[in-house]
Amino acid sequence: MKVAVIRFPGSNCDQDALWSLRNSVGIEAEYVWHESDSLVGYEGVFLPGGFSYGDYLRCGAMAAQAPILSEVRRFADEGRPVIGACNGFQVLCESGILPGALLRNEKEKFVCKTVRLRTISRASAWTRDLPETLDIPIAHGEGRYIAEAATIQALEDSGRVAFRYEGDNPNGSLDSIAGILNRKGNVLGMMPHPERAANPVLGKTDGIAILRAFELVVA
Repeated sequence: MKVAVIRFPGSNCDQDALWSLRNSVGIEAEYVWHESDSLVGYEGVFLPGGFSYGDYLRCGAMAAQAPILSEVRRFADEGRPVIGACNGFQVLCESGILPGALLRNEKEKFVCKTVRLRTISRASAWTRDLPETLDIPIAHGEGRYIAEAATIQALEDSGRVAFRYEGDNPNGSLDSIAGILNRKGNVLGMMPHPERAANPVLGKTDGIAILRAFELVVA
């Protein structure tokens, strides 16, 4: 298993993602620049957090137009493992790989803290073996997940809501949604940062179980 960690101008969590995959999970991982048009040799994709292009034109909207996204979309369609955390989740939504959108936090303030997530869906390898609750950090100003009522209902009915915020809803997301899956279950988008909860030195290791699922999502 070799995972591509996509780098955009302004990304600031790509190093966290690469380090966690290599050192906490033991998965081979390499950086891939956003202007690349090939993912040959890779079996999975991590779209990291960070302020791609400074978030100057809707969070993730410019990154969603990068050449590498056509390959990410191909991976998603083929059933290969793809995860987007924070800005990566925004990119997945802006590119249409996942439904909905992320808007400014309800209180219009940047939020940086550890939150408790409740695992909702067990329909994907990303979530099948997770504990009921996980403590994972968030760090975002535009993390309020929204979608049309019919889309929310479809996510609920098909078991595609991966996580909900437990207790406090830090950004005003509809139905406290913190992460969702695509129809095949191989693509996970989530606002919290599992790569920042993957080392005992940081006092947080719940993210390891999420990242380990790269090896469980089979095309």
